[in-house]
Amino acid sequence: MKKTMAGFFCLVLLGFFMTAGAEDRTISRDACTDIIVGRLASTDGSVMTSHTGCCSECRVHVFPAKTFKKGEKAPIYYGLQNVRKPLHEYGEILGTIPQVEKTYAYFHTGYPHMNEHQLAIGESTLSQKDALKVDRSTGKQIMTVEQAMLLALQRCRTAREAIELITELMETYGFLPSCGPESEGLCIADTKEAWVMEIFSVGPGWDPESGELGAIWAAQRVPDDHVTIVPNWSIIKEIDLSKPETFMASKNYMQVAIDHGWYDPKSGKPFVWQEAYAPLPREWALSRLWLFYSTVTPNAKNWPDKKRKRPFDGYDAYHQYLEPISFYPFSIKPEKKLSVQDVIAFQRSVYEGTIYDMTDDTDWLVPDEKGGLKKSPLATPFPTRDMRELLDITYRRMVSRGGYGMVAQLRGWLPDPIGGVYWFYVDNQYVSTYVPIYAGVQSISPLYKTYDPDQFSEDSARWAVDFVDNLLYLCWQEAVKDLKSVRDPLEQSFFSGQKNVDEKALELYKKDSALAKKYLTDYTQRCMEQTVDMYKKLRRFLITKYTNNKLGL
Repeated sequence: MKKTMAGFFCLVLLGFFMTAGAEDRTISRDACTDIIVGRLASTDGSVMTSHTGCCSECRVHVFPAKTFKKGEKAPIYYGLQNVRKPLHEYGEILGTIPQVEKTYAYFHTGYPHMNEHQLAIGESTLSQKDALKVDRSTGKQIMTVEQAMLLALQRCRTAREAIELITELMETYGFLPSCGPESEGLCIADTKEAWVMEIFSVGPGWDPESGELGAIWAAQRVPDDHVTIVPNWSIIKEIDLSKPETFMASKNYMQVAIDHGWYDPKSGKPFVWQEAYAPLPREWALSRLWLFYSTVTPNAKNWPDKKRKRPFDGYDAYHQYLEPISFYPFSIKPEKKLSVQDVIAFQRSVYEGTIYDMTDDTDWLVPDEKGGLKKSPLATPFPTRDMRELLDITYRRMVSRGGYGMVAQLRGWLPDPIGGVYWFYVDNQYVSTYVPIYAGVQSISPLYKTYDPDQFSEDSARWAVDFVDNLLYLCWQEAVKDLKSVRDPLEQSFFSGQKNVDEKALELYKKDSALAKKYLTDYTQRCMEQTVDMYKKLRRFLITKYTNNKLGL
């Protein structure tokens, strides 16, 4: 019966196209995937951190370094993620904290990621037990994770400095979840090292006058020759504070669990942070942990076999693996060193060839010319909610998502303005192009500072990508090849040209750092303009090639 509903199916596609801006229907809260690569695990010696599936506030602009007078206050905002506000407004002010004499320049988005000194932070919302959950109505906490990221980028130069500041802010002013009532993970990196820090709430009723800490937190360093992933879930396990080079934690990191009865120190069992504060694991975390570790270290251990071998493998939930979250390590040494492009490739994952691949659902099968079956040209790894309901497709949480995201490439052998590269994309990374934003860039193209989800604009990079993303649904299986035929060479040109750009910038930097920054600013803006121009040309090509006038209606 489903295969006879082509007309209704086309209406669903049209409805999706017309409501592309309705992000509350298309982006879930559990959307972020972070990957860290240590300097000895990368192909070029850089440290990398990353973030995908960020919020709708994708507009990026340079927030300049500033100086302040003694006694001034810094505002604490709520609503940094809200894209429906003027570009240089940051939300409701919940309170203030002491300002510092001098702040650093950083790139501002809903979740700020990198500053001028090659300090970079990725964010991934975690889950926490119900007893810990709080919101604005259940306590006096005011410090969201995105606000803490902003302050760290303004005030810190290293990952350790950032951890020290963020944890002090959370303990003093109280952790206020802003992505549901959930906990948070941060992947904090500089040119030498990278850390995973996890922050949990202390439960309802917190008051700064109580003297109690306003958060529970722990941090673990990723070994230099390791990589790791944070897939919306806690990954820190046992904590050894006798090794300060590897572990840090709040004074209450164990006591809160004891008070709630989640850990008994008399049991003789080790205290496992992940077990103490995270609830029962979800498939969205296990599936990404499995994909990452089985990809970067396929021979490290007997990973569960979740590859699709038969058409109905994805339906056989009864026999699917239910491995414990502890099965996956905190981090691992990859069998091959990773490049920025390797991280990007993983960020674009849609579980192709696995039991989680939504294009392999048998409801996509249609008759072929020989009396058999073939995959419909409409089969997409991103079926909308309406499409999934129509075709009875089981939803799978992929790495690729809408919003915006990045890979931060941190290179200590170069001056900061040149060494840090913020590989930035908007909308769905599977369709989007990663553009390089050097740490020394002084201003961003207006195309990447413009986005209103309620009103299409020709002057918005995100709308340019989103337009193409929607047109792909006309004939996804073929149209995505057309996308890659123009997107991939452009993106590759940014990588292949990086060495020459670095050398030219370094030559100018030795003469005058301002000349190098201007050169990098002009270069970044050209890359952004090229990218948007490519999508505008591609959309004309796609609508001409796949117009429904040619689809045999």
